[in-house]
Amino acid sequence: MILIVGTIPIILDMYDDSSSASEGEEIGETKEIAQSLACLTSQNAYHVAPQLLYELQVEIFARVPCPEYWKLQFLNKQFSQLLKSSEIFRTRRELGLVKPYFFMLSRSDRRWTMYDEDFKTSQRLPKLSSGVSFFSGDKETTCVGTQLIVIWRSEEGIRVWRYELAMHKWFKGPEMITPRVMFASASHGTNAFFAGGFTISKNGVEVVSIVEKYNTETKTWASIPPMHRRRKLCSGCFLRGKFYVIGGQNENDENLTCAESYDEETNSWELIPNMLADMSLSISQAPPRIAVVNDTLYLLDTSLNELRVYNVNTNTSKKLGTIPVMAHVTKGWGVVFKSVKDNLMLIGASFNRLHSRKRGIYKSCPSPDMEEIHWEEICCRGGSLNHYILNCCVMLA
Repeated sequence: MILIVGTIPIILDMYDDSSSASEGEEIGETKEIAQSLACLTSQNAYHVAPQLLYELQVEIFARVPCPEYWKLQFLNKQFSQLLKSSEIFRTRRELGLVKPYFFMLSRSDRRWTMYDEDFKTSQRLPKLSSGVSFFSGDKETTCVGTQLIVIWRSEEGIRVWRYELAMHKWFKGPEMITPRVMFASASHGTNAFFAGGFTISKNGVEVVSIVEKYNTETKTWASIPPMHRRRKLCSGCFLRGKFYVIGGQNENDENLTCAESYDEETNSWELIPNMLADMSLSISQAPPRIAVVNDTLYLLDTSLNELRVYNVNTNTSKKLGTIPVMAHVTKGWGVVFKSVKDNLMLIGASFNRLHSRKRGIYKSCPSPDMEEIHWEEICCRGGSLNHYILNCCVMLA
């Protein structure tokens, strides 16, 4: 349950399997502000939530850790409506309180786990009732706004589910205009872009150049112009204001070294030849492992366990040294490579743990001017990261 004591929100755990440690910094700020607000009223120590001014409610709860928000819906209808309006998350952005959260699913898990950026706390998401086929089929995940979008191939076809952080619930749909998997995706603001992949029908599998955009506020899909090339097993990112789709394979299962960039202002695509010409590409390897830090693109050469940095002006890349995980063993599959603030985050089977099933977690603050990158290992105190990681994406909330 939730109590408002002296305008300080106290949120008690009502979901036994959603363990999450408090974020001390945010709680400290909450108490400090709430105590200063308390002097504005001459009421008794215990206040009924509806008596709080709407602005004060938003200001206070914007400082509560995000994993706790779903509990507000049980206080009263007013707080439930507040959550659905997304006003709290807008206020967090305005106040600079947005933080990154990792959403991951490993091969042995039946539920996603949410971690904070330092892997000090974790929370299990509710079970997704989707049948056995969900865990055996291809899955793709993308975070956009405060939603986790999961698209997978089931026996009934390609399905879409979304997890909404504010409500701590899974919702079905909405379905894509052209359902497909193994696409490239990236999010920007309230929109997520999905490019390429392959469709499945009674006529077989077809690699496509189709591109769609999903909006979290309207929960609708819209078509945008197709790419120049059909491609699957490709990767996407936003770089210098444009949506990039990199690498992958064409309809003949041939590796593509080209990329394409989409400009929303001109609503058009530009083909970028030989963007991956310096990379070692092999059969059956994972989609390109890419991450963007400070508008600079970094890539993993998983065959050689090397990190490269891309120069957008010369369309070339250079080596920045080796990585501390054995990406070559699985050809990049099961390896997590993401950007968080000014850091690169890398998760995979560590060279330091050859006989252990635990994943190593590493971070580094890169620069395109450095000669060799240095990695710092992080201790995962929010629960051990075992096994092979199937899906991972980062939410800013």
